[in-house]
Amino acid sequence: MRPRPVPSLRAGLFCLALMLLLSFSAAAKPLTLDAFFNAVEIRAVRMAPDGSAVVIATERADYPHNRFRDDVWLYRLSDHQLLPLANTGHDGSPRWSPDGQWISFLSDRDGHGDQIYVVSRAGGAAWPLTAAQDGVHTYVWATNSQSLYYSALKPVSAAELAAHQAEWNDVKRWREDWRPDQIFQVGLPKPGDFPALAPFHERVDPVVATSQFYVEGLAASPDGTALAFTSRSRSERIEDVQDYEVYTVDLTTPSHTVTQLTHNQALEDRPYWAADSSGIYFNVGLGAVSGPYRDVQPHLYFISRHGGAPVQMAADYTGGFQGYTVSGGGDVIATGQRGTQVQPMLITTHGFTRLPARPGTYQQIHVARHGQRIAFAYSTLTDPIEVYVADDYHHMDQARPITHFNDFLKAYDLPKGHPFTWTADDGTRIEGMLLFPPGKYDVKHLPLFVLIHGGPIDADVNHWEADWYQWASLAASQGWMVFEPNYRGSSGYGDKFVLDIVPGIVSRPGKDILEGIDALKRQGYVDPQHMAVGGYSYGGYMTNWLITQTSEFKAAVTGAGAVEHAANWGNDDMSADDAYMLGGQPWEAEQNYNHEAALWRMNKVTTPTHIVTGSVDIRVSFEEQFLLERALHMLHIPTDMLIFPGENHPLANNPWHGKIKVREELKWLRQYAWPQAGIGQ
Repeated sequence: MRPRPVPSLRAGLFCLALMLLLSFSAAAKPLTLDAFFNAVEIRAVRMAPDGSAVVIATERADYPHNRFRDDVWLYRLSDHQLLPLANTGHDGSPRWSPDGQWISFLSDRDGHGDQIYVVSRAGGAAWPLTAAQDGVHTYVWATNSQSLYYSALKPVSAAELAAHQAEWNDVKRWREDWRPDQIFQVGLPKPGDFPALAPFHERVDPVVATSQFYVEGLAASPDGTALAFTSRSRSERIEDVQDYEVYTVDLTTPSHTVTQLTHNQALEDRPYWAADSSGIYFNVGLGAVSGPYRDVQPHLYFISRHGGAPVQMAADYTGGFQGYTVSGGGDVIATGQRGTQVQPMLITTHGFTRLPARPGTYQQIHVARHGQRIAFAYSTLTDPIEVYVADDYHHMDQARPITHFNDFLKAYDLPKGHPFTWTADDGTRIEGMLLFPPGKYDVKHLPLFVLIHGGPIDADVNHWEADWYQWASLAASQGWMVFEPNYRGSSGYGDKFVLDIVPGIVSRPGKDILEGIDALKRQGYVDPQHMAVGGYSYGGYMTNWLITQTSEFKAAVTGAGAVEHAANWGNDDMSADDAYMLGGQPWEAEQNYNHEAALWRMNKVTTPTHIVTGSVDIRVSFEEQFLLERALHMLHIPTDMLIFPGENHPLANNPWHGKIKVREELKWLRQYAWPQAGIGQ
């Protein structure tokens, strides 16, 4: 090999300048549709009991196979290695055995529905443990690490199936054919016995308990004497809030006595035992623990294992709790959303203490059972989500990243933003997020795209998310100033802020949003000739309403949003929630149902509107989108509707659907609200 000649000083300076120019250009390129939809989601983070490793579940698009890949990874802190643990693309929901020697996960890789697989933390093959007839709903390790508990539908024998088919052929009886859930126990074979497991169809596990409802969450007490579980409706629809309660199973009695601990109108979930086994923590996202049903922010509660009234944790915290974990010493570490930040804190029944943390969003937190090491996912507007580890949960601001799934996004100039506040007509302070096109941070007189979050109990915060539902960063990269309003009904601003939308479920938030746009205009941010609006789910409700209230929007993109409330109440899977927010059942609150319906105001619409829907959506029936499209078509308003086959409310089956949705929505915005714009302008 010949030695390289030494370049001249002038040539060296030229090369250096060229390299700097190229590196600057590469770093400054705008985010593209392809890059945006190649981002990796963090689905779960689990710290090993001894804090020596982290198990991570991810999801990413697999376009050639028209599906999403779900994979499980193991990160070893000893050598800083990230290793594929279960990478068939069908794997998720990882758990550590309490002794830290085994890792379990759910997988439908063999076509039998979700089944429990286990693999040694030292590596090797993963083996299926369960053979649940219709798949496993949820599961948990026994405290002694020798077995696991899981829930699944009560099996049906071949004779029962044949008799049913003989009588009913392919007819489905809506309620009569529902089956109860059962909790089973499956033992962990010795490592050498795994290949000798009985064939799938021959495995039968002992039943521990039976529930007339589906088992949603499952937890084992640290002392090994009991299980706790939360229930949900067998119809997959929230019809009766009494279907959602907290139960215990006494493992010390031969009959495994099942005791119902809560009797309320709340939807309980995510049970987690206290470190001393004295009781159970649980989340409530909808409904009321005391009194009649009402929707407030997500709260955290504790109830004694012997029953009694649940106690709200950190009741003086004015935000909402997004997640939590419990240390071996009994500390409860939660992520609380207040305003546009999601931050970690220690919480008790008496109050809360904020932990040192960086601005941004902390989620998927999980603490080591032994020690204070903690793992979590973290992101900001300009820091795509990754997994981090802190050696002490009292100092989460000193955490270091252990994954680099989304490092490829550093090659793009990600939009920056900041919160924006305004005052509503009744004096209430409202907040939202503003995202600016790259290179135009806080620049005025920009084209405006109002992107409205769903929920309504949700909020837009300082975080990174890249999908068909939250695509503000992509819109900003194409030249839009994106306004994400946390209107009345959003979480993070106190329970009264949420309750204020009852029964004006679109009229009150609609005023908040329009007043926010007026405030942006007064401060010179908005080019009023180029304004557009859009949203999905409740954001679709709001979009459908707002285009009946003003002709200022030149384009609208809406998805899975209702235009009336009576048929929507009957068709969706959250009728209890609908009835509460509208002040009663349809026959009890007819005036509210009609007043808050965009349908009766369609003749005021002038905005070209793009519509999307999943073909089997039961959260907001796809028929609502047909109703909207029919009305706009009859009124000769430019409209287009995309129907995604096989998709329910989330577009979770085929990654092409979400990508095509956003691609066409961006085209629609440019065509009608900013026709002279090009991509990246």
